Amino acid sequence: MEKKSGIVGFTGAFREQIGTVKAGAKVVFTGSVAVCTPFIELLAYTVRDKGFEMSYVPTADAKEARKISEIPKVGFSVLDVHADPDNPDVVVVLGGLAMPKFGCAPEAVTKMIAELSGDVKPKIIGVSFMNIFERAGWDKQIPFDVVIDTTMESVVK
Repeated sequence: MEKKSGIVGFTGAFREQIGTVKAGAKVVFTGSVAVCTPFIELLAYTVRDKGFEMSYVPTADAKEARKISEIPKVGFSVLDVHADPDNPDVVVVLGGLAMPKFGCAPEAVTKMIAELSGDVKPKIIGVSFMNIFERAGWDKQIPFDVVIDTTMESVVK
């Protein structure tokens, strides 16, 4: 276990974990609608130089897959353009899915991964905040290769 801090620690940890994946690989993010989307866009920006084909599957519903692309002078965004999430090299599961109000059952995620994967198992990266995967028991139900968990702290002055 390695600890990193701040936004740079969060994005750097993700970049390190996906760093061994070949350039041009297919990366599928799945997360809860609205809550996870900005984090997915931030993580996509983090690996902008890798040439990945990236898509977002809201709430583990593959038929709703959308393309993630760079918009010049804006950053990376989820577009209202259908994407093909089949045969991913990496699946990134965001912790918002484990939240009762915003997510889905862990079985929906494992089913989505199995349906998309075909013959080759993708690397599965969990990205969560405040230890939600462990608190919800998802760490025992999703076959994560690695989980990046971040704790946030806010101070209002």
